[in-house]
Amino acid sequence: MPGLKLRRGTVLGTDPLEVEVAGERRRAWADEGLVGPSEAGDEVVVNTAAVDLALGSGGFDVVHVNLTRGLESGDSAPGVHVMKLNYTSLQHPVEPIEAPADAAARPARRVPVCVLPLHGHLAPVAWACGGRVGFVQAGGGGLPGSLSGDVRELRERGLLCGHVTVAPCYGGEAEAISLTGALHAAADSLGWDAVVVGPGPGILGSETRYGHGGMAALDGIHAALALGLPAIVSARMSAGDPRERHLGLSHHTRSVLELALGGVEVGVPASIEELWPEGVERLGFAGEGGRRGEHSWVPEEVDLAGYAASGLPARTMGRTLDEDRLFFASPLAAGALLARSIVSSRIDPA
Repeated sequence: MPGLKLRRGTVLGTDPLEVEVAGERRRAWADEGLVGPSEAGDEVVVNTAAVDLALGSGGFDVVHVNLTRGLESGDSAPGVHVMKLNYTSLQHPVEPIEAPADAAARPARRVPVCVLPLHGHLAPVAWACGGRVGFVQAGGGGLPGSLSGDVRELRERGLLCGHVTVAPCYGGEAEAISLTGALHAAADSLGWDAVVVGPGPGILGSETRYGHGGMAALDGIHAALALGLPAIVSARMSAGDPRERHLGLSHHTRSVLELALGGVEVGVPASIEELWPEGVERLGFAGEGGRRGEHSWVPEEVDLAGYAASGLPARTMGRTLDEDRLFFASPLAAGALLARSIVSSRIDPA
């Protein structure tokens, strides 16, 4: 049975973090919120599994524990008893933001929710939307909230107004036990104009119909609809992915839309014929419907040149924006649709 692949190592340097393992110099990453800071010469234990398997995302070992320092960290506030990563060696207490038990089942404000298929859509959606948009990091990709450079940059630029991590994710500016609880809090008490829900960096995949991290979007759709919040989907599309299953409308998004128990809006680049000349009919705009209601495919103008000039991330799986314009145009369309939905929710808050 596969198990943890842990190896002892010595920190060689911290900017960037590098560790020597069995005489080999290797890139590493440490979640300081859990294992504390590292310094040159520290003895550490690192998880080497992802690099040893030559997985595409990350490309670094992960510090599991610092044996030299950090073992006394982790003091929690009195009364905090909810655990994240519970019953693992990295369990730690957090204070969740969920509303009290006697709160209304549905939030008073109809804050729109945009559901992402993967982390690479976050920056384009936030850039195209503007406003007070918060990010709820759900499962399907990387779990540590501190891992994402995109989140840090968007927060610094004021394009995100908050970051909540939902179990099993952890380490955001605020913590929630459930996705439904996070969306309820975002609409009720956090003061956000809109919510973007999606996985952290890296996405799980097994080349199967439902065994991939993109399925987390289905949970986001259902949580939003159950709370009475408008649901928008940022569709994963590509004109340059070498894998047939991701060309046009990715099977990740198709699977989610086929299983959705209610209709959602999907932002579509108005210039879709130019971006995907091989056949718009293959995207299936007319036929994709939820089990309880049809989805609405909404055309939106997108500013690819403006986003490219913004300095925000413009590469996906090694491809640049110019090499796969459709991949970036889709979340830009979703962000534009989210911006219009914010205005609509203010006009009709009920």
